[in-house]
Amino acid sequence: MKVLPDHGLAPYHTFGIDAVATQIIEAETIDDFINIWHDAKFNNMPKLVVGQGSNLLFCEDYQGVIILNRIKGITLTETDDCYYLHVGGGEDWHQLVSWCVKHNIGGLENLALIPGCVGSSPIQNIGAYGIELKDVCQYVDVLDVNTNDVRRYESTDCEFGYRDSIFKHQLKDGHIIIAVGLCLPKQWQPQIAYAPLNQFDATTVTIQQVFDTVCAVRKAKLPDPKEIGNAGSFFKNPIISKVLRDKLLVDHPAMPSYGVDDQQVKLAAGWLIDQCGLKGYQIGGAKVHPLQALVLTNVGTATAQDVVNLAQYIVDRVVEKFGVALEHEVRFMAASAETHLSEILAS
Repeated sequence: MKVLPDHGLAPYHTFGIDAVATQIIEAETIDDFINIWHDAKFNNMPKLVVGQGSNLLFCEDYQGVIILNRIKGITLTETDDCYYLHVGGGEDWHQLVSWCVKHNIGGLENLALIPGCVGSSPIQNIGAYGIELKDVCQYVDVLDVNTNDVRRYESTDCEFGYRDSIFKHQLKDGHIIIAVGLCLPKQWQPQIAYAPLNQFDATTVTIQQVFDTVCAVRKAKLPDPKEIGNAGSFFKNPIISKVLRDKLLVDHPAMPSYGVDDQQVKLAAGWLIDQCGLKGYQIGGAKVHPLQALVLTNVGTATAQDVVNLAQYIVDRVVEKFGVALEHEVRFMAASAETHLSEILAS
């Protein structure tokens, strides 16, 4: 356990917006988390576990303890059919993907360059190019800081949904993801249905080719948080009924959609925002990225209020044009707990 002398949060979340916390502590073991939670100095203070802060917007100073998950380690075992990875929650997600590709282990390459730590990946059920974490997750090990017990949740127990899981609901408070178990079949089946991967032949494409292509596309479209503050995809792709989709297609025949089930489809939030002419739109120091409308950026001077105002402006324009309400994927943090765009505007 390492108590950091600084209190500024800008280096610990990828938006890089100035905010401070009462205390920032690095936790490297399960015992570190337990000790922090039961330390008398912090008993009555809110606590927030952060990996790389790649999906957070601190809307104001945090009146509590930020605990940085730094539990590391990758353990590989295998059977005749599968590779099994047990990965510490503090490991960098993209570095894990790169490690797998280097060892010719397929299954994660579509998820390359998604920012954040492994421990955050089940919370959002991260996904890209036709793959979600739930497709490769075997289990999630969770520390209950109220009982000091570690429980293993099998993938079927995690209630994975689109950018959703049990860890955003029943296990949101007092539960810390310390490790994730992945099962990657040795009989690799490339997932190349989505452009730009659909250029490849499934019988000849390699793990490295898929990885390289995903990395190249993400680097071309998405700003590097180390250079331009952002939290990746700001909004979820909305899910609507096929009936509404068909009505929208009358006026917007080029609108892309993807089947979810017999009754619902998923729209591309970035496309909807782009059609509203908002690429490059700026409020204060917050700006819609010129190449990817789904990403809101900090041009260097943004306040949290700038980002909130820009997000609401986008929501209003999309509702006005399409009658579809966007929901933010980024987590909004208030002084002591998570909040929501609508709650901030109502206050």
